[in-house]
Amino acid sequence: MINPNYGLSSPTSNYGGEEGGLTQGFAGDEQFNAFGAKSVRLAFIRKVYGILSAQLIITFGFVLVFALNEDTKAWAAKPANSGLILVAFMITMVSLFSLMCCGDMRKKFPHNFICLGIFTMAQSLSLGLITARYQTHIVVMAIAITAVVCVSLTIFAMQTKIDFTIYSGMAFVALIVLTLMGFMLMFIRLPMLQIVYSGVGALLFSFFLLIDTQMIMGGNRRDVLSPEEYILAVMMLYMDIINLFLHILSLLNSTK
Repeated sequence: MINPNYGLSSPTSNYGGEEGGLTQGFAGDEQFNAFGAKSVRLAFIRKVYGILSAQLIITFGFVLVFALNEDTKAWAAKPANSGLILVAFMITMVSLFSLMCCGDMRKKFPHNFICLGIFTMAQSLSLGLITARYQTHIVVMAIAITAVVCVSLTIFAMQTKIDFTIYSGMAFVALIVLTLMGFMLMFIRLPMLQIVYSGVGALLFSFFLLIDTQMIMGGNRRDVLSPEEYILAVMMLYMDIINLFLHILSLLNSTK
C-alpha cells in the first residue's frame, strides 16, 4: 500500500492577512480574523471526517461481506475470479495517481468526488478479496483493534502539545525501509521476519496517523494542510487506516 502524503509537498494555509500573519489594524479586526480562521478550519475538519467516514463504511462493509459470508468467500476463491484483485489494484493505482499527482483533479468538483468514489470502490473490492483468504475471527479482531487504535491516536493527536509533524521526514525514510523489507519478504519466507515486518508496519502507520491528524487539525504545527486540500487530507487518513488494518491483520494471522 502507498501513503499518499509523503514524498509530496504539504501545502499550508494562512488566514487573516498576507505573508501568513493577521492583517494590521484594530484589536477587533484581529479577533474577527482569528474567528474566521478557526471557523474555516473547523469546516475543513468536518468535511474531511465526513468523507472519511463514508469511505470507511463502504470499505469495511465490503470486508465484512467477504469475511462473514461463506458464499462470497467461495466465489472469491474460484480460479476464474483470481484476476479481479489485479484489475481492482490497477484501477486503485490509476485513480490514486490522478488524485495525488494531478492537483487540479483533486480540487475540481465533481471530478474529485468521482475519482475518489472510483478509488474507494476499487480499494474496497481489493480488501474484500484479500480478507476472504483469512479466517473470519481474525478479520473481525483486526477491524476491532484498528478501530480502537485509530480513535485513541486521533484523540491523543488532538490533545497533545507535541508537534509530530516535525518528524514527517523521518517517517518517510522509515516507510522506504519498510517497503524494501516487504519486497524482500516476497522472496524470503521466514515466519519470524513476517511478524517483525507486520509489527513495525503497524507502528509506523500509527505514527503516520498522528502526523496526518495534526496536519489536518492545524494550530501551532510546523506543517498544516490548506482547507482547499480536503481530498488530499481524506486520502492521507484513509490510507493510514487501511495500511494499519492490513498490518494488524497480517500480524494476527502470523501469530495465531
